[in-house]
Amino acid sequence: MQILNNFSLRPFNTFGIEAIARHFATFSTVEELKELLSEASHSTKNNLVLGGGSNILFTKNVDGFVLKNELSGINLVDEDENHFYVKAAAGENWHKFVLFCIQHNYAGLENLSLIPGNVGTSPMQNIGAYGVEIKDVFVSLEALHKKELEIKIFTKDECRFGYRESVFKSEFKDQFVILNVTFRLNKVPVFNTSYGAIQQELDKMGIKDLSIQAISQAVINIRSSKLPDPKQIGNAGSFFKNPTVDIQFFQSLQNQFPDMPYYTTDVSHVKIPAAWLIQQCGWKGYRKGDAGVHVNQPLVLVNYGNASGDEIFNLSENILKSVQEKFNITLEREVNIV
Repeated sequence: MQILNNFSLRPFNTFGIEAIARHFATFSTVEELKELLSEASHSTKNNLVLGGGSNILFTKNVDGFVLKNELSGINLVDEDENHFYVKAAAGENWHKFVLFCIQHNYAGLENLSLIPGNVGTSPMQNIGAYGVEIKDVFVSLEALHKKELEIKIFTKDECRFGYRESVFKSEFKDQFVILNVTFRLNKVPVFNTSYGAIQQELDKMGIKDLSIQAISQAVINIRSSKLPDPKQIGNAGSFFKNPTVDIQFFQSLQNQFPDMPYYTTDVSHVKIPAAWLIQQCGWKGYRKGDAGVHVNQPLVLVNYGNASGDEIFNLSENILKSVQEKFNITLEREVNIV
């Protein structure tokens, strides 16, 4: 176990933002993590546990410990007549885990292909795409309390999943380190092709016999065409959540903006695509210096090279203000700000 001082975090966040950690270390076992947390407890500064770095924006240096999660391992832990139960360590790359499941015909994650980040982040954010969310396949997770150094098991109900939300972003924020996650995956696939352009992409691919492999490839194709590769252009994927509004307010907006797209969430609420709102405010393709809004996807803020975290954050502030002024809707950031 090696602790490095004044360590650059630029290679460890997908925005490619330069930030310095006063202390930095990696852990690949629970015992190493406990040792590091014990060491960090002597500091008056908060410690930060870093996963894939795909959902974080550094706006300053970290005057404390940054601990990089490198826990690894994927295991089939149980199965019944209809399901496989698969446990994955939190440090596993999410997309590689999805591909592993597809290779073994564990169905249910194919719509979540090519989402950046690690397995441990998936329940924190309740990640979702193309009609599927983590809560749909989640069984439980194990997490270590950062101060008590005790492992606790969280069930699906205890995680209190919401839209890009969980108890780990609210009540228990910064209190636990997720160690592993167990998923319940289907032996007989339940195909979900109705969301977005999946069916059109499958038709374009000439798919006659539907499979989880084909759906995964269709999702990869769509995401690759719309979203920039963080290895080429720094970004953290979708920067804002899609806002949910009550139906009466939406109807008043629709009178002013009849082309406004929406998705019904329940009898009294609808969800409006944040990308549409941002584009209507003229931000699509905007660039100032190296901070910008992606030319194909207004939800994605990008670092074209040497933008600072403050420059990206200030851009997001201006977007929030313009959407508020034009639509009276308050967007929420999906990305964690440090």
